[in-house]
Amino acid sequence: MAINCYMSEVKDYAQYLKLNVIKSDIEESVSDAENNNLSYEEFLCRLLQKEIDIRKYNLTQSRIKIAQFPYKKYLEDIDLTALPDDARSKFKQLSSLNFIKEGQNVILSGNPGTGKSHIAIGLGIKACIEGYKVLFATVPLFITQLKELKSARSLRTFQNKLAKYDLVILDEFGYISSDREGAELLFTNISIRTGQKSIILTTNLAFDRWNEILGDPVMTAALTDRLTHKSYVINMNGNSYRLKETKAWLKTLDK
Repeated sequence: MAINCYMSEVKDYAQYLKLNVIKSDIEESVSDAENNNLSYEEFLCRLLQKEIDIRKYNLTQSRIKIAQFPYKKYLEDIDLTALPDDARSKFKQLSSLNFIKEGQNVILSGNPGTGKSHIAIGLGIKACIEGYKVLFATVPLFITQLKELKSARSLRTFQNKLAKYDLVILDEFGYISSDREGAELLFTNISIRTGQKSIILTTNLAFDRWNEILGDPVMTAALTDRLTHKSYVINMNGNSYRLKETKAWLKTLDK
């Protein structure tokens, strides 16, 4: 009877302190401690560790959700043998995420289907797991959002929020041309992160063709200079990774 009374009090205390895991698992944890003859210290350590582990997991899932990835891709799922040589040789270095600590950028440039977005999202998810705050957006949608915020006179608030992200991933630069206003907004919001916080940019265009998207040679030169300064520029030209997967899938249908 006394034990049940204490158990009720423990649950009340756990609820008051917002220790939800302890509240829900206390009975199981006590039973485990009794069955395994755990010391008080070990019992308490395991109980608190379980609370911390769940909190860390929930925080990680929250960061991944806030990042707005279009889908989940992990670095562990990448077939390194299928990557272009330059990406394969720098993969370990990028995976360390030291570029985020140093506020450096990563530019993944090459033809479609070679793994640019997979690498970018994989790095982003790993960054979320390691505690970094990440934001993902395609360049066309990012520009549209900037225009809408400017019209609503909320751009400065967004810029302050953007500055707090440790890593911003801008995917698909070069697929759709931008007008003058969009190009200027993109340039401004990339420039304010230069040398402070990291950007990963994926593009299917070589640098000498960026003017086709921005429409201003001076702005293009300035943006290229800012993005590439002390950055990792990865040559992603190679055989299509997606085409290889499609061919392999079609073979399974023939069997």
